[in-house]
Amino acid sequence: MVQTPSQLSASHGSRSIKTLALGLLSAAGLLLILSSGCSDYNKIMKSTDLDYKYERALGFLDSNKCFGALPLLEEVVSLSRGTERAIDAAFYRAQAHECVGDFYLARYHFKTFAKTFPNDSRAEPAQFQAAICSYKLSPKASLDQSETEAAINEFQLFMDRYPMTFYRDSCQQYVDELRHKMEVKSYESAKLYHRTQQFKSAVIAFENALRDYPDTPFRDEIQWLIVDSYFQYAEMSTDRRKLERYNDTIEAFLTFVARFPDSQYANEAQIVHAKSISAIENLEATQIIE
Repeated sequence: MVQTPSQLSASHGSRSIKTLALGLLSAAGLLLILSSGCSDYNKIMKSTDLDYKYERALGFLDSNKCFGALPLLEEVVSLSRGTERAIDAAFYRAQAHECVGDFYLARYHFKTFAKTFPNDSRAEPAQFQAAICSYKLSPKASLDQSETEAAINEFQLFMDRYPMTFYRDSCQQYVDELRHKMEVKSYESAKLYHRTQQFKSAVIAFENALRDYPDTPFRDEIQWLIVDSYFQYAEMSTDRRKLERYNDTIEAFLTFVARFPDSQYANEAQIVHAKSISAIENLEATQIIE
């Protein structure tokens, strides 16, 4: 069953911390299995009957006891190379890694499966699940968005490879959500420059945000903040540079009112515009006197 973006949570930490956490989680999962059925699980692990181990691994996977399934599936894959069972076990191993929340390894094994067995009927779902794993690794908007970009690329690659795929609508939903996250990241990063009074950097960041995401719902606010950033930058400038920067403010204001004549920020922009005109008049009068 295909999950929608709203059914999946996106959480992410650094690779080293996540690897350590997953290792501890895996150990805890195995300890839980061993403590609840130590004798039975030990018998399974010590058995030399690969058929039995494989069936029990699938049973663990079906029961959502994925920590117990993983060691068994790893062994089946290793000892059954070149057989149909090894192919099946490789696919289930990827599913088990995803089940325990190890999305890095799950992505790797799903992609490897699709690449190694391109004619298998599960190659397409495996490639799709690899993209889903990338989606799950995408962090919240305030953090670095490298994994988000990787996830978008994964979905785009999947749709290019399988243009008639059943999963196409789901892929597009995921891509839209991931792009919105990057859009929010761009907007928030620019606002941070504005809040910390780095107004020159704020102008550049806001303009980049509008260029990269022209349909953003924040566009009128961004355009207003460009006006305000130019004005604040002019206010902080030396007298020698003020005239040029107040003129930049006026130019930005004219762009703003042309694009968003009914904006909620119109009154604030009018005030900044009036102050800029007054400042220019004062500067020009001072230059005449001098």
